[in-house]
Amino acid sequence: MATVAFHTLGCKVNFYDTEAIWQLFKNEGYEQVDFEQTADVYVINTCTVTNTGDKKSRQMIRRAIRRNPEAIVAVTGCYAQTSPAEIMAIPGVDMVIGTQDRENILPLVKQFETDRQPINAVRNIMKTRQFEELDVPDFADRTRAFLKIQEGCNNFCTFCIIPWSRGLMRSREPQSVIAQARQLVAAGYQEIVLTGIHTGGYGEDIEDYSLAKLLWDLDKVEGLKRIRISSIEASQITDEVIEVLKSSDKMCRHLHIPLQAGDDQVLARMRRKYTTSEFAGKIERLHEIMPDVAITTDIIVGFPGETDEMFRNGVEFMERMKFSEMHVFPYSKRTGTPAARMEDQVDEEIKNTRVHELIDLSEKMQLAYAQKFIGQVLEVIPERAYKGAPDSGLYSGYSDNYVQLVFEGSEDMIGQVCRVKVTEAGVNESKGQLVRVLEAAAVVNL
Repeated sequence: MATVAFHTLGCKVNFYDTEAIWQLFKNEGYEQVDFEQTADVYVINTCTVTNTGDKKSRQMIRRAIRRNPEAIVAVTGCYAQTSPAEIMAIPGVDMVIGTQDRENILPLVKQFETDRQPINAVRNIMKTRQFEELDVPDFADRTRAFLKIQEGCNNFCTFCIIPWSRGLMRSREPQSVIAQARQLVAAGYQEIVLTGIHTGGYGEDIEDYSLAKLLWDLDKVEGLKRIRISSIEASQITDEVIEVLKSSDKMCRHLHIPLQAGDDQVLARMRRKYTTSEFAGKIERLHEIMPDVAITTDIIVGFPGETDEMFRNGVEFMERMKFSEMHVFPYSKRTGTPAARMEDQVDEEIKNTRVHELIDLSEKMQLAYAQKFIGQVLEVIPERAYKGAPDSGLYSGYSDNYVQLVFEGSEDMIGQVCRVKVTEAGVNESKGQLVRVLEAAAVVNL
């Protein structure tokens, strides 16, 4: 039996795409083995969001070639899309496929088996207008299903290479999204996470349709308990989206809204499409309609030209926004982006000091947010036995508002909706006590 091994670098969208590619191999009768084992085919799904992403991608490609010099080595993903020639130049790489045409991977493998000629299947991503339909009916961790609804981004922020590696915004057909959601519910998933490169932009390229309309259509899917949006820009939280968040009981009380910087001058240099006051306006509306909503965010520290004063403005703004967690990244130069060519790059030491200050602030915010729920009962879908003590009978999972709770439970609760009382608040995880397991409504036959 032919074997295939995968290694995925980068973001959740890449992990989704790898699952989709695995389905294609599975349908052809391949067996999946661990990447560290000898396989007939190695697929490396690469990342190019930072220069380090490129470097790690090259290391993994070389590792596969060393592991089995006889194997077919196929490289896909973002780094493959932006630098196919660089990858083809690595001795032992047999084929490069970018971030499109991945449904052709098996015919290409067969073609290589016959011709033994290296294949470069990368095309100009900027000309692609179609969303590539790749279904993922099943996920390894079984409790949350990811559903990719769009691809690409039109924003061209000055620090970001992604439009060049993923192409421009294209949405998945609404019927196709709904059909896939029904399929996931039928497979036993109660929570769906909508994901993409610029998820909140969904529908911008479809006439008379929008993200809000999609959310209403998903709201009608029988048996689906929770809908989470992986990430949304402040500007994409329209009045219609706010209406769904307010009225649908399936929408999770958690939104990830990237801020990137809390100072208007920095935002303008980043070419972000909002000011701090516009951002604050959206956050205030969300708190009005969804009391206790968790709002998490991304912050880039030390963007070129960020002075101490701009940084301090940012810190003050973040404190005012009361995020429930911040993902903090030091700015790193991405070759090929306008920001990498900007003059006033910030010193690494200054960046580090600022990063630590913001990580401390984020931990304070996480704790303050979790403390609000002590004594309250939250709905949690346990995901796994508690990593900290796997045999202790403790299980962990996220509440709809993204508090990670650890509580005593049993194996059969995994994937079920449980009511858990919060007993103790912590930074990354809080402790709770099981109140009861909710009976899943019988899933209507499709």
